[in-house]
Amino acid sequence: MSTTIVGGGNMGEALLAGLAPDVTVVEQNPSRAAYLKSRYDVAVTSLESAVASASTVFVVVKPYHFAALLDSLAPHVRPGQLIVSAVGGTPIARMEASLPDVAVVRTMPNLPVSVGLGTIAISGGRHTVAADLDRVRTMLAPLGRVIEVAESQLDAVTALSGGGPAYFALLAEAMIDAGVLAGLPRPLAEELVLTTAEGTGRMLGAPDVDPAGLRAAVCSPGGTTIAAMRELEGRALRAAVMAAVVAARDRSIEMGR
Repeated sequence: MSTTIVGGGNMGEALLAGLAPDVTVVEQNPSRAAYLKSRYDVAVTSLESAVASASTVFVVVKPYHFAALLDSLAPHVRPGQLIVSAVGGTPIARMEASLPDVAVVRTMPNLPVSVGLGTIAISGGRHTVAADLDRVRTMLAPLGRVIEVAESQLDAVTALSGGGPAYFALLAEAMIDAGVLAGLPRPLAEELVLTTAEGTGRMLGAPDVDPAGLRAAVCSPGGTTIAAMRELEGRALRAAVMAAVVAARDRSIEMGR
């Protein structure tokens, strides 16, 4: 079964990295198209040609490009094809209105799919059957963990795991700057923060470790880490993170209207 990816931006490339080389790509930017063709040894062709020959079409474009894309896509989609959307804040119903009688699966992958450690939430539409969801799971499994959720939860998923890499990256950036402020050379601060992040992520992935327990284990009585925790809690880090995720969820809902 052939696969087409429509959209070669950051997320499109992240999916392509795990699905290539048996993929055809549609990308309008000539320099970007040339890069993807050279980097992943894939065919880059027109929307009409790529969709006509595909059994599965991944749509990975920015939400503000989606309406125009649907108008271009609709004439070339046929019954029996599977449309997999990774367009943030775009409900299945909007796609089904333009692509009647076609199975649609909405997904929310995050950027770590490019290194096989992504989280991908999926949700099926009115015409989607179990075999369609199984096909998507099988295709995306090499990219990370695939989790089926109700579509009503996808805006929250977008806010939490979709945006999550940016939140962690911001924290890492702040910690690196803190290390420099404390007197460390920047390369050393970067190495310490990134290796700490990797090790902590692995620990949190263990079945008998949870975030609160891990934090408590590091905070010795009267020690350095509990002093740091007092500063973070006093500056409302927890409340700020919660407010940020809710704001992202609300923005996703707004985009879908």
